[in-house]
Amino acid sequence: MSKIFTPTNQIRLTNVAVVRIKKGGKRFEIACYKNKVVSWRDKVEKDIDEVLQTHTIFLNVSKGQVAKKEDLIKAFGKDDETEICKEILAKGELQVSDKERNAHLESIFKDIATTVADKCINPDTKRPYPVSIIEKAMKDVHFSVKPNRNAKQQALEVIPQLKASIPLERARMRIRVTASGKEAKRLVEKISKLASSVESDEWSGGSVNLVCLIDPGHYRGVDELVQSSAGPKGAHAVLELINLKEITEGEEIIE
Repeated sequence: MSKIFTPTNQIRLTNVAVVRIKKGGKRFEIACYKNKVVSWRDKVEKDIDEVLQTHTIFLNVSKGQVAKKEDLIKAFGKDDETEICKEILAKGELQVSDKERNAHLESIFKDIATTVADKCINPDTKRPYPVSIIEKAMKDVHFSVKPNRNAKQQALEVIPQLKASIPLERARMRIRVTASGKEAKRLVEKISKLASSVESDEWSGGSVNLVCLIDPGHYRGVDELVQSSAGPKGAHAVLELINLKEITEGEEIIE
């Protein structure tokens, strides 16, 4: 990769996102393109050249001070700069301004609140909360956003904490299972044990149409039961997801 040198033999870079690591008593930095570091860490971006502005290890990016080969060997045990860049990308700290950091944290906070609002309901009204109410509850329990973790993981973790502030429970999935054959009755018994409630259990000519509510965490288990029961000769079973939220009669379903 070509490098641009200033008359003082320093590399000049613009629009830089810096990732920094301290190792072997020294600070090492790499220059990356903004918004690409997170994509690389999330394994969305796989081309290292799309992430790095230059395959060069710096002591100070802003001043253009390049690390010496002997310093790299001492700290990392190698002088392959591309491999060292990958190590810094994986373990280093992304340097951003206070304004960028606050905007990033605020964005994750809103994503977490939106995810909670989508996955949970007020058990008294059986309706989802507005995102603004979830955000207020998160502040009330002093929830602290972790910038290096995704919103979905943090949403699942904050739900138990929010129950101290507002009535809250996971929204349940409404599913339909149709089955026939010798295993149908046994299948219904097994699924009913996993269900929060059975809404209908209609039998006709050896076939069953079962509608029930389950916790999202049990969906995979129900799916495995349905798949395994469809194996014997003459047996047939199908799982259908009707909707993701428990709703009240007459309420419009919005997915």
